Amino acid sequence: MASPGHNLLILLLFFMSFPCSKSRLSVDYYNKTCPQFASIMEQIVSDKQIASPTTAAGVLRLFFHDCMVEGCDGSLLITSTSFNKAERDTDIDQSIPGDAYDLVTRAKTALELQCPGIVSCADILATAARNLVTMVGGPYYHVRLGRKDGLVSNASLVEGNIAQPTMPLSDIISLFYSKGFSVQEMVALVGAHTIGFSHCKEFSHRLFNFSKASETDPSYYPKYAEGLRKLCANYTKDPTMSAYNDVMTPGKFDNMYYKNLQRGLGLLSTDQALSVDRRTKPFVDLYAANETAFFEAFAHGMEKVSIYKIKTGKKGEVRHRCDQFNDAKID
Repeated sequence: MASPGHNLLILLLFFMSFPCSKSRLSVDYYNKTCPQFASIMEQIVSDKQIASPTTAAGVLRLFFHDCMVEGCDGSLLITSTSFNKAERDTDIDQSIPGDAYDLVTRAKTALELQCPGIVSCADILATAARNLVTMVGGPYYHVRLGRKDGLVSNASLVEGNIAQPTMPLSDIISLFYSKGFSVQEMVALVGAHTIGFSHCKEFSHRLFNFSKASETDPSYYPKYAEGLRKLCANYTKDPTMSAYNDVMTPGKFDNMYYKNLQRGLGLLSTDQALSVDRRTKPFVDLYAANETAFFEAFAHGMEKVSIYKIKTGKKGEVRHRCDQFNDAKID
């Protein structure tokens, strides 16, 4: 007859054989299989950001947009083929700068040379976003690793999952709520707009023929609106024309975004709405007055976003290349 200790061991082994997605994620996931992971990521990220300072905002946007559609699984990195229109070819994702994709490609190439077939593209993207936020002055937060890359990337899945700059605030609140995020978490995460830029077409409706009573949106600070009108005068001829989301400290991750909203310097209508809506205004005021509170809330929000609907085990793969599935059909 087996001893109680032996039976307990068998029971423990039995339960350990069950997959548990949360337990598979850990900050030291690659310590044994790819010990150079952290140092390689740090080097690649630093070199790219120094060479191209808009990289941080681009990667942060790429990360958000990837996670909001089917979870943080690198599906936005996939390129379209004649068989499939991928996520990145939707209107809202086509404005993500090439530097963001380039960083992921560089990191993947370096990691494949060092430890082939080990590190997922989804983990590269999540880590790069955190490193870049910290590098431009934002908070450090832990990124748990062990995500697998998704097996699906379809443009039809994007609609309704990513906030549009012309959406009513109630719709954006509902969208975040449907993904498990509170109003306060949403306001903190939108603080990512403290870096980066937006194309003129995303806010031109606030600058030209706004209403019968006013040429521009009266919630803009007048001189700010005047400057934006000059900047975007030819945006229909040159769709690449853009403005910084934070006109005061565009390259620094700080709480200036919220201070700007209080002064009528919110670039997008969805930004400006946060400062007046009774559901969101208290948090805008809190983060404008207290950068530490913003950093803590943003770090918490990013940790939460980074594990949203992650794939583990056989629900995903570790791609050889980040822009195509391992079994991709060749055109």
